[in-house]
Amino acid sequence: MRSRCVAWLLGLVLLLPATLAKADIPTVAAASDLQFALTEAAERFRAETDRELRLNFGSSGNFRRQISQGAPFELYLSADEAYVLALHEEGRTEGEGVVYAIGRLAWLQRPGRDDLPGEDEPLAGVREALAAHAAGEGRPRLALANPEHAPYGVAAKQALEHAGLWEETLPLRVMGENVSQAAQFALSSDARGGLVAWSLALAPSLADRSDHVLIPEAWHAPLVQRMALVQGAGETARAFYAWLQEEPAREILAEYGFRLPGHDDPSPDAGVVTP
Repeated sequence: MRSRCVAWLLGLVLLLPATLAKADIPTVAAASDLQFALTEAAERFRAETDRELRLNFGSSGNFRRQISQGAPFELYLSADEAYVLALHEEGRTEGEGVVYAIGRLAWLQRPGRDDLPGEDEPLAGVREALAAHAAGEGRPRLALANPEHAPYGVAAKQALEHAGLWEETLPLRVMGENVSQAAQFALSSDARGGLVAWSLALAPSLADRSDHVLIPEAWHAPLVQRMALVQGAGETARAFYAWLQEEPAREILAEYGFRLPGHDDPSPDAGVVTP
């Protein structure tokens, strides 16, 4: 009887590491502009390592607040490095993390309209919407993410300010909780278009039902995106954090229009870039 108990206990000890490994499924907080790129990266990581992840997408500012309040995220990928650096100052992250990409802002609209703005005047659609509204021809909506907590919303506001259109557009603006929701609003039937992340415009599910044009980077502050491990992160989160800095992950990010640290700006003519 005793030998049977010893054998059972030994088997339990041998199974314990595998059980713990399966239980190590970290929750990742990621900016909405990563919705498609990071999902693809996580699938590749899972295929290579057999490790699972939970991906939560939302506004970087909201995640920054939640982590500050003790939310159980293990890895944080922000669209604005300032949020990561602020959490580091609070002692919430393991170090300052690393810059993983620089994002781009784009004008997005429904396809087949024959009125896509040109690169020389990418906000022409905004001016047209304002003119139509002033002439009593309806209220064409202009979509952007909420600049109070979404970095791409901040960039959209800065671009509109650069063009002298921020105050004028108040009656037409519709705010998304994050840039992914703003992209949905931009393609709705009552919208003229919107200012969203280029990475979303390049995603196959949106590219097939939209048109877009890039906004010059000089029109807004750089969208420097940083990630960091949250204090107490487990083994899988650490493995994914390291994997995201390797070439396979960098290639995926580049395909979605992100400029990589140490590389030149991606070409808007190509639609995708080679790192």
